[in-house]
Amino acid sequence: MRTTPPRASTRQRGALMTALLLPALLTGCGAQVEDGGGQSKKARVNRCGEQVAYEVPRRAVAYEGGSADKLFSLGLTEHVHGYVMPPANPPVSESPWASEYAKVKKLSDDLLNKEVVVEAESDFVVAGWESGFSEQRGITPEILDKLGVQSFMHAESCYNYPRYPEKVTPFQGLWTDLERLGRIFRVEKRAHEVVAGLKKRVNAVESKAPDGDRVPVFLYDSGKEQPATAGGRVPPDDIIRTAGGRNIFGGLDQRWTQASWESVAKAEPQVVIILDYGDQPAEKKIEFLKKSPHTRDLPAVEKNNFFVLDYNEGISGPRNIDGLEKFAKYLRSLDH
Repeated sequence: MRTTPPRASTRQRGALMTALLLPALLTGCGAQVEDGGGQSKKARVNRCGEQVAYEVPRRAVAYEGGSADKLFSLGLTEHVHGYVMPPANPPVSESPWASEYAKVKKLSDDLLNKEVVVEAESDFVVAGWESGFSEQRGITPEILDKLGVQSFMHAESCYNYPRYPEKVTPFQGLWTDLERLGRIFRVEKRAHEVVAGLKKRVNAVESKAPDGDRVPVFLYDSGKEQPATAGGRVPPDDIIRTAGGRNIFGGLDQRWTQASWESVAKAEPQVVIILDYGDQPAEKKIEFLKKSPHTRDLPAVEKNNFFVLDYNEGISGPRNIDGLEKFAKYLRSLDH
């Protein structure tokens, strides 16, 4: 027998619909949420290998261009209080998001420190492990946790984070960061769109990579007694590989590291990538390599095969893909 339940009042129906819809609204963004005891809901997202409960940040501080670019690319300018930009970074006026930088505060032109974060009354800090966060300088996620300040670390920097390590390739780290930030700020759809667009550009480069043996490539960061260079844990390694080259130090399970001039000479690089700092111009580095007895006879130097990679195209951030496209075009243009 079919029975018809008694009709609920308008107020009862409204309360019922609210009860049914609220969980869907809270979980529709794809983030796990928990009740903060009457406080705002929190999204549980990994910070390296540690799951952390995040409230939506309102006064974020970004360290270096890569961190700020990630936030700006997701349309989060209104959540950013300011940025810390040390001298290595080129001027923010050169950024694709220059107009967004202009809307927030430049808090310091020095290394990230706890005092700047506290003075800014920040509730969220984005930086890399040992490239922003530092035990030696007294600013770590654990220290900020005790101050009630949320923090986020670039996934590509997590492989040697002592407490909760996490290993991902550099580009995978970029996708991971954008998706995690999307969950933290409840903008998952935007994050998915940004990541999909970047991946499409990477795939387009891979499809055009030269056939045959991979060109040996040496990234010169800095240093005269010993060269500082890129190991296999930083974005230039993925840039070189995806474009069709071979990072001569890509086998090192390290991020930015030091090598020897003897090992550079032995590898006979056909191309040198110059990492262009704001305070260490590429022209001076090229001049040094052309004059130094360690490098003047390298095949790349003799052929004048230098490619300049902007600092913010070399550290983790959306501009990695700009650098990839430019380097891939350069590599295809070479007469092998």
